[in-house]
Amino acid sequence: MNLRTTFLALSSASLFAGCNPDATVAPTKTVKAPSFAISESPRGGRYIVLTSRPGAIKDLSARVASLGGKVDSYHEGAGLAVVSGISAAAAAQLGASGLGSVQADFQIGLDAQLQSGTPEALEVASDATQSQTNPALASRYAFQWNMRLIHAQDAWAAGKLGSSNVRVAIIDTGLDYDAPDLNGLVDLQSDTSFMNHFVGVEDDTTTVEDEYTPIIPSDDTLNTLLGRNVINDLNGHGTNVANQISSKGVGLAGVTSRTTIFGVKVLGANGYGSVSDILNGVLWAADHNADVANMSLGGGFSKAGNGQALSIINRVFNYARKKRMLIVVAAGNSSVDLQHIGNGYATYCDAPHVICVSSVGPRTGADLGTSHEDEPSFFSNFGRSSVDVAAPGGNAANGFPFSVWPWTGTAFGPNDVASWVWGDCAKQKLVIKKNADGVHGDLFFTACSLGNRIFPYIGTSQASPHVAGLAALLIAEKGKGNPEAIKSMIQRSGDNIDPSLGRSRINVARTLGL
Repeated sequence: MNLRTTFLALSSASLFAGCNPDATVAPTKTVKAPSFAISESPRGGRYIVLTSRPGAIKDLSARVASLGGKVDSYHEGAGLAVVSGISAAAAAQLGASGLGSVQADFQIGLDAQLQSGTPEALEVASDATQSQTNPALASRYAFQWNMRLIHAQDAWAAGKLGSSNVRVAIIDTGLDYDAPDLNGLVDLQSDTSFMNHFVGVEDDTTTVEDEYTPIIPSDDTLNTLLGRNVINDLNGHGTNVANQISSKGVGLAGVTSRTTIFGVKVLGANGYGSVSDILNGVLWAADHNADVANMSLGGGFSKAGNGQALSIINRVFNYARKKRMLIVVAAGNSSVDLQHIGNGYATYCDAPHVICVSSVGPRTGADLGTSHEDEPSFFSNFGRSSVDVAAPGGNAANGFPFSVWPWTGTAFGPNDVASWVWGDCAKQKLVIKKNADGVHGDLFFTACSLGNRIFPYIGTSQASPHVAGLAALLIAEKGKGNPEAIKSMIQRSGDNIDPSLGRSRINVARTLGL
């Protein structure tokens, strides 16, 4: 990757083990097994409280204050509070007070993915013109095997472009809200960020060393320094996810071209956040009239001994259902059978009222346009009773041989190894490089700072937003307020695939009756 001007001479800390971002780099051969252990965060003595009765906030605030802490947030509808500044002993006292169950906050990040070399960000053609009424005219549409696989182009040709009245929340790392393909589609009045604190080695000293001390600032602090909205994406993941849902067709097409999106930032520039922020993000989306929420993030933990965590997650997702919001989640990238993980709990495929999405894709360039485009992605989690549908998330073959793809050539190189899913590259996407002293780190902008670049990912994170985009198209056609019916229509109307990957692989045209 081309590194540009050093942004800040700051060092940073290592990350939560096993939760690296979805692939922004070419895959290697070994998939990490998922970790089913909760990493409790001692940061500020932060705990999640599921209150036992309505209106408990007054008594809860008084009790927490007496224990030396404070209530950071409280959601009356879900009865969810986040408290900080208390010790483990004080948390036990709070749990015994009868005010509610208490769970130590824990970290979560973008799902583990495999890495070797880093692909280049490619420039969007300088003569690109907006193609919102015909997304197939986007300047890099030739790269988008993923849209053709699900017959999105047939829906566009029939005028099925989505509606600005349908709203999709992207619960992720934020959005490059004025990127060429997103500018004008993002509702900045509904956007929010929960990343006013840094989540990293400050919270978990066992994490891998790809950040360095001292701790980097929070995303909100960095965006303020940049003069950007706090929702601004410093990682790039959320922007790529957004492109698959709704795009103006300048450089790339999305499943829709008119759907309104808004960002709920729950993960920082390093791809990490805490469960309390993620759950508050779900509640925020539901309370801000999202028809669909996409959650391309996850992990897992053991059900044994974590009944309180399960109750908290269930309460939040049940609240979202009550608000008639459909939640689409990524199945994860650990190549495991979710149906047979014993006492494990997969976040968030095991949460109630969700669509869990696995990934397919061609393994070599020769597979494009053939039945092999539906090959199970080598990294995708699966499970006949755990996963609902599949969608394109990219792939690579055993041994990862180089082959010719639509994007290969002089700008990218003569060959490549993976069926990438492309999106706008966030202008303020940051990378962290170890300083020459071997201890500290510097933040760098990438070539994406030029503002006219696209960048590839693979992962179930990329599969999930294709389904969210299809749900948005269906809601535009069938109306709001019935997420169960939308889920059923999506499952029933796709193309047949390996049943361990879900009921079907989505087919946009068939689902819309074309």
